Amino acid sequence: MPEGDAIRRLAATFDELFVGEGVRASSPQGRFAASAARLDGAVLERVRVHGKHMFMGFARPGAEGSRPEQWVHIHLGLYGWWRFNGDETLVDEGHGVAHRIPDVPSGQWNGHSETRWGEGYGTAEAGAWEPPEPVGQVRLRLVNDHAVADLVGPNRCELITDEEREAVEARLGPDPLEPGARDDARARERFASVAHAKRRAIGEIVMDQSIIAGVGNIYRADALFLAGISPHRKGTNVSVKRLEDLWVLICDLMNRGLAAGRLETMDPDEAPVPPIEGDQEASRWYVYHRTGRPCLRCGTPIREALMQNRRLFWCPSCQR
Repeated sequence: MPEGDAIRRLAATFDELFVGEGVRASSPQGRFAASAARLDGAVLERVRVHGKHMFMGFARPGAEGSRPEQWVHIHLGLYGWWRFNGDETLVDEGHGVAHRIPDVPSGQWNGHSETRWGEGYGTAEAGAWEPPEPVGQVRLRLVNDHAVADLVGPNRCELITDEEREAVEARLGPDPLEPGARDDARARERFASVAHAKRRAIGEIVMDQSIIAGVGNIYRADALFLAGISPHRKGTNVSVKRLEDLWVLICDLMNRGLAAGRLETMDPDEAPVPPIEGDQEASRWYVYHRTGRPCLRCGTPIREALMQNRRLFWCPSCQR
């Protein structure tokens, strides 16, 4: 499931390719057809992100600059993703370079991406480009004169009002990627106080989107490792100070991933040199996906278990 930084990269792509322009909206699959018809011809005014939730705000032509009249609420879940395609302006303006996953050929997927780029994108001259036929079960298609975005397999895709959007955001915890979140005392204290009041495992707590929004499996594993906290320790048994420090650490890790354009938690100064043969994850992550391999700090084999049906990774020696 894409984590919060991936959703913000998606929002940046839409900002560059679609915001401020009218779109042709459709639902090739048919499951979003009535709502797409209401959006067809509207202007995408803005894109908001809170945690793993993306909200696309639309207004009718001529109402630009006002509060969006309606929003598409999208949560990709475990299987959702976007496919983009477009004319040569995507390359000339850097959209493809900025938002493709590094070192992944066009049309392929590295297993941790929320975005795929269609074959041959950026090759047609502006004005001569035509959107390709939809591939697969496309829930929502957005098209302008230069680009197309196809949404496939989302957990949620629904048209909502501005009041409904506010209600969804109110149910979510603070977002570590919100500008200024690292130094936001209210957000830090809210996370720490709520987490400290829970008798649940901290590994569950940091995945609870109502407590902290945007953290997924990879950031959970490596943030708790770097904080030295066992994922099985109950929130009530972690001091408020350690929880506040964990908030800052999560903010730092997620902002690093956002800036890098891919989910990497490894401090470059700690990455194995040369890379460990047969353990490519060791150059990207500390414990995530490294079951049975030696901890990069103490040598103890990394363990794996299921927690709420999600894979959990930790070092039993470094995390207590």
